[in-house]
Amino acid sequence: MKWMIYGANGYTGEMIAREAKARGLSPILAGRSVGKIAPLAEELGLNYCSFSLDDTAAVDRALAGVGLVLHCAGPFSQTSASMIEGCLRNKAHYLDISGEISVFEHAHTQHQRATRADVVVCPGVGFDVIPTDCVALALKEALPDATHLTLGFQQPAVLSPGTAKTTIEFIGNGGRVRRHGKVVPVALGYAPRRIDFGQGMTSAMTIPWGDIATAYFTTGIPNIKVYVPASTPEIIAAKAANLIRPILRMTSVISALQRLVEKHVKGPDVAMRDRMPTYVWGEASNARGEKVTARIKTANGYSLTITGSLAVVQYLLQNQVAGGAYTPSLLMGSALVVGLPESGQMVITR
Repeated sequence: MKWMIYGANGYTGEMIAREAKARGLSPILAGRSVGKIAPLAEELGLNYCSFSLDDTAAVDRALAGVGLVLHCAGPFSQTSASMIEGCLRNKAHYLDISGEISVFEHAHTQHQRATRADVVVCPGVGFDVIPTDCVALALKEALPDATHLTLGFQQPAVLSPGTAKTTIEFIGNGGRVRRHGKVVPVALGYAPRRIDFGQGMTSAMTIPWGDIATAYFTTGIPNIKVYVPASTPEIIAAKAANLIRPILRMTSVISALQRLVEKHVKGPDVAMRDRMPTYVWGEASNARGEKVTARIKTANGYSLTITGSLAVVQYLLQNQVAGGAYTPSLLMGSALVVGLPESGQMVITR
């Protein structure tokens, strides 16, 4: 099966392309700019092409004969729908490394079309959201009648350019939680609490992480929150930012901040990633007050995105899978994260 990495010239896309080549895989490297894609493809000895997702005919020409696309070009809220459409038209499996709720919600609505086309649509095959999605499924398996699910992770906040741009987009929209099955908006800094992610108790606050969508699709649990560590001053700052959210939603402000990201944000190098493991935590509870907790230590989020996305790519290259919309754990099971490099065992306690 021929397959493609779109956005291979980006921070994470390039790392995935290099690892794919090291594994003996031969993806087609693609992106909008031939000037950015060609040098990397020539260095790695891989085929390449360039096309804009705004050009339907160009998308169809590029995807002719391609059986799988790993989409790495963000912000995914602006790019994923066009690539999903292209994959459905051309009967190619669609994967991406998004962490955006809107992307997961849209992908889920494509389930029937993907089933008819016999195409797998599975966004979030990286740190957004493999570890937390696998924890969610493991907790559901341990407590089948769970009504509430809380997830979280702890790692140093060193962002890639793509992640920083996405963060700028969602700050103006505030937080999100799932309540009684519905995604509802909440303020930044909502519902602070203390959590032991795996390194001792620390203060934390909610974030609008992709699991607000994916964990619901995976488990059916109707009430979901996602947390990250935050100091008291950070929580206060987040709450204060609610006052200027209308300004942060302005297109001109978003564009200006994202241009600053392009100039100044580079993303962590290999040595830095190796020093930054991730601690993932989850807790499920039912109506009787019973609780189950899960913890797992994994590689740094960017490193896990490389190995996680390629694990899913290789799974689909080697296996026949019924078409439809999936989450990573529904596609490959809750043990997916345990099998990735640098992952420990998932420890579940009652």
